[in-house]
Amino acid sequence: MPKQFLFGAASASYQVEGAWNEDGKGVSNWDVFSKIPGKTFENTNGDVAIDHYHRYKEDIGLMAEMGLESYRFSISWPRIFPNGTGEVNEKGLEFYNNIINECLKHDIVPFVTLYHWDLPQVLEEQGGWRNQATVDAFVRFADTCFEAFGDRVRNWITFNETVIFCSLGYLSGAHPPGIEGDAKAYFQTTHNVFVAHARSVERFKQAGYEGEIGITHVFNPAFSIDNEADNKFAEMHANEFATHWFYDPILKGTYPEYVVKQLEQQGLLPDWTQDELELLKRTAPLNDFIGLNYYCPQRVMKNDTALVMAGGRENATGRPGNPSFDGVYKTVLMDDKVYTKWGWEIAPDAFLEGLRMLQARYGDVKIYITENGLGDVDPIVGEEIMDTPRIEYIESHLRAVKHAVQEGINVSGYYAWSVIDLLSWLNGYKKQYGFIYVDHENGLARKKKQSFHWYKEIIATRAEDL
Repeated sequence: MPKQFLFGAASASYQVEGAWNEDGKGVSNWDVFSKIPGKTFENTNGDVAIDHYHRYKEDIGLMAEMGLESYRFSISWPRIFPNGTGEVNEKGLEFYNNIINECLKHDIVPFVTLYHWDLPQVLEEQGGWRNQATVDAFVRFADTCFEAFGDRVRNWITFNETVIFCSLGYLSGAHPPGIEGDAKAYFQTTHNVFVAHARSVERFKQAGYEGEIGITHVFNPAFSIDNEADNKFAEMHANEFATHWFYDPILKGTYPEYVVKQLEQQGLLPDWTQDELELLKRTAPLNDFIGLNYYCPQRVMKNDTALVMAGGRENATGRPGNPSFDGVYKTVLMDDKVYTKWGWEIAPDAFLEGLRMLQARYGDVKIYITENGLGDVDPIVGEEIMDTPRIEYIESHLRAVKHAVQEGINVSGYYAWSVIDLLSWLNGYKKQYGFIYVDHENGLARKKKQSFHWYKEIIATRAEDL
């Protein structure tokens, strides 16, 4: 891989930090939602998580031992603004200053995500992302972070996976605020997030901060199960709604015409202003990169079922079997594909094909793979955590990235999800994603997995032997 290509790994504040009510941190929507009985597996929550708040030096030390070149982490908004706005919590700034400085001490590039789903509960109760006041509050939060950390942080992501926190929040009800079937709110909240992103990007550029800023989206390109006309139409429709609706306003500055017409016909068009649309157009060229979180593609066909989109905890993301919110298509399992235990297809070939699709639509946009990895139950053999399936998964997807780079697609970094075993939003500790094992039976002790040593070698050799 080229010298400037970053080999990294990622985490998210709610999933690792714990210390949910320490040092002045405010309450987040997840602190509340996860404590509603039945919302999470075995009622797990992020009160302690893996206690990264108190053990960050140990964890970053392990990252350094692995040779990690960059650590992608998120900032907890309620740790900086306990009430979403108002007074800044200096202890919150101090914590992230410590994280950043510890990374830099070990020559690890800090890659900061501003919003990875933990919204201050005060703002949630005032309407969350449906409320324009949340957009204003986010821009102030972003500004505060740029000012506090911008002298050392050069890589910024505004939002992580808008499609997930909006669709699971307002269509399936599996995430906060737990609302089901409100398609109007779903499209309105996605638009409000894009406006918050655009305003933050504009502020970042106007203030003259060094470095780059972008957004991270889910990337699950849709492919028809065959060449039947109805199923090819389903593929087009899925890509318009699940990819183009999210990528076009960021990279082109306009919404996809096909989706806009559909939403107009259904009365679901967001209440947007001309100023907001002009803002998106004006700021699109200012985006320095797009982040992709890729785990699996969608295999789609014409919907032939009366079922509606289900939002169960186990089936919240990834696993096929649901019709689209509008009933036009459904995702399916296919006999000739390979799947994880949770029904997520392992498809590095679809990853590469999807990257080609992005380049064809958006040109030479800079890309970071901001998440990619395998959730599994890792076998412990003797004293060793033998997560061979994770190695095989990441290896095959890194090979796809290497092919993309060789083809001239501008992929500039790869961040495995996740750097360390962490709390799943809905499924507790049922499956693991990390290079570092966390022993919940032994005081959250850390232990290096087989994949830790493998990734260390990949980084050291710049993936030459893939």
